[in-house]
Amino acid sequence: MEANGFRPLDEKSLVEYIKATPALSSKLGNQFDGLLIKEVGDGNLNFVYIVVGSAGSFVIKQAIPYIRCIGETWPMTKERAYFEALTLKEEGRLCPDHVPEVYHFDRSMSLIGMRYLEPPHIILRKGLITGVEYPLLAEHMSDFMATTLFFTSLLYLSTTDHKRAVSEFCGNVELCRLTEQVVFSDPYRVAQYNRCTPHLDHDAEAVRNDNALKLEVAELKTMFCERTQALIHGDLHTGSVMVTSDSTQVIDPEFAFYGPMGFDIGAFLGNLFLSFFSQDGHADQGNDRRAYKIWILKTIEETWNLFEKKFTTLWNEHKDGTGELYFPDIYNSPELQLLARGKYMKSLFHDSLGFGAAKMIRRLVGVAHVEDFESIQDVSKRADCERRALNFAKMLMKERRGFKTINQVVAAIQ
Repeated sequence: MEANGFRPLDEKSLVEYIKATPALSSKLGNQFDGLLIKEVGDGNLNFVYIVVGSAGSFVIKQAIPYIRCIGETWPMTKERAYFEALTLKEEGRLCPDHVPEVYHFDRSMSLIGMRYLEPPHIILRKGLITGVEYPLLAEHMSDFMATTLFFTSLLYLSTTDHKRAVSEFCGNVELCRLTEQVVFSDPYRVAQYNRCTPHLDHDAEAVRNDNALKLEVAELKTMFCERTQALIHGDLHTGSVMVTSDSTQVIDPEFAFYGPMGFDIGAFLGNLFLSFFSQDGHADQGNDRRAYKIWILKTIEETWNLFEKKFTTLWNEHKDGTGELYFPDIYNSPELQLLARGKYMKSLFHDSLGFGAAKMIRRLVGVAHVEDFESIQDVSKRADCERRALNFAKMLMKERRGFKTINQVVAAIQ
C-alpha cells in the first residue's frame, strides 16, 4: 500500500474491499456466496471489474498510476478517477437516461463503483464492427450531447458559476496534456509510440510533411487548450458508449474538463466516419455491408441535425434565464437572436468537423488505434480502408469551413 492509502486491487482483495464498504455490499444484499468477479478492462488506462452476486451487481473501475496499454514507463495520475466520478454525477444529473448511476467513490483508492450495464449492452464499437443497427443511437446521443453541453455552458450558466466549475476541472490537466500530445502533436512528428499499418508508412510521412494540415491542427490545439465552452466528456468515441437496441449509455469520462463543445461532437462523429471506412474490410460474400454503410451515414446526419435542433431549442427555452453570454436586453429582437444562434452554430459545426478529423488522424497514424480497423485480418485490405479514412480526414480538416451542412459532408464521403 502506498503512503496515501492507495493499493491496486485484484479479484481476491476486491471481495474484502466490497465487504468493508456498505455502499457496495448493500447493492449485493450483503450476500457474498457465489460472488462472480471478472476483470474486463480492455481499454488503455484502467482496471475494470464486473461484480455479480445473487442479489445484485455493479462495476468497479480503478485507476492505476500509469497508462495500462503502455506500462509503467508512461506514468499517469490516479486523480483522473476523481474527475471521472465528478463528471458521471454531473452528466447523470443532467441526462440520467444515458449515464450509469454512481454508487460509490473512494478518492484515496481512485475507485468508482457504478451501475453494471448488463447484457445485451455491448460497447458500441463492437456492435458497429459486427454490423448491428441501433435505431435510437442518433436520438440518444444527440440528447446526451445537447443536454450536457448546453447546461454547462454560458448560454445557461452565470460567469461566476461557470468559472467556478472551470477552476475545479483545471485539476485534470494531466489528461488534457495527454490529449494535447496524442491528438494534436504526435501524429504530425516522429514520436516514440506512433505506429501505423506497414503499408501506410508513406501516408504517415505525408501527414508529417503536410504544412497546411499542421497549420489547421495548430488552430484546433489552440482551441482545445484555451476555450472553456462547456463541460466535455473529453473522450467521446464509440468505445465510450454502451448500447442495446433501445438503450444508450455514455461511460468513461475520465478526460472530462471545460473545453470546446466541438471536441465531443467531433469525437463521436469522427469515430462513426472511421467505422464507415472500415466496413469494406468486414464485408464478405454473405454481406457486402453496403446497406450498413448507408445506415452509418444516415446516423451521422441525424446525430448532428438532431443535436442542432435540440441545442437551439434549449437555447430558445432559456434565452431569458441565468445565462450571461447573450443578455436578452441586448439581443432584444427575434431577428438578432436568430442571427446570433446561426453564427454560433455555424462555428460549432466547423469546430466539430475539425476535431472529428483530428481524432480520425490520431487513430490511424498515432499511438492508439481502433478495433474497427485492427480486426481486419487482411493487412492489405486494412491499409486500403485506413488510407481512404486518412485521406478523407485530411480533406475534412483543411476544407471544413466550406461545408454548410452535415449532408454536404456525407455527400463528400460518398
